[in-house]
Amino acid sequence: MKTLKNIYPLCGLVFLTYMGSFQDEIIASAKNQPQIMVKQELQSQNTQVNPVFKPIISELKQKTQIKILLPQYVSESDGENPLYAIMETATKNKYEILLGFSPDCTGGTACRLGIITGEAITPKMPRLTGKSVLLTKGITGYFVDFRCGANCSDATLTWRQNGVQYMIGLKAGNYNSLTKMAKSVIAPF
Repeated sequence: MKTLKNIYPLCGLVFLTYMGSFQDEIIASAKNQPQIMVKQELQSQNTQVNPVFKPIISELKQKTQIKILLPQYVSESDGENPLYAIMETATKNKYEILLGFSPDCTGGTACRLGIITGEAITPKMPRLTGKSVLLTKGITGYFVDFRCGANCSDATLTWRQNGVQYMIGLKAGNYNSLTKMAKSVIAPF
């Protein structure tokens, strides 16, 4: 009986020592978990973005502080002609990306496909207008059709999300292409 009396405290000491090291492992594991999750999130975001944007993503992230939303689906990106994303503007609160059929496109009508923008919302921004479009996640966008004169303008789809106004424009674009692009930004497939 005396030996059992001495074993209980010894077992308790061993148990507490084991639990202490186990707890340290759990804490170390928990500390590393957010880093792993962030890394996985960044990897999944990169795979969800259309390859046309990959050359400019790093510079865009360095220059802007607003959330960057780029579509997975881009109209005309799987055609015969290569498509290029050209960073027109990138500041702390705004970005503009030109989509063109040549790497040196400056917005000229022959090489231009469209534009993608994001800008922090300010009180001076006008109210969104156009045909309301239910996108996903309860977000409403506004479609404005193109007009043609000497040249055709962009059809646009604009929406506001988390303090940022986003817009996708396609030269003489159609409602279905713009809606599909916007939905691939908000809830990639």
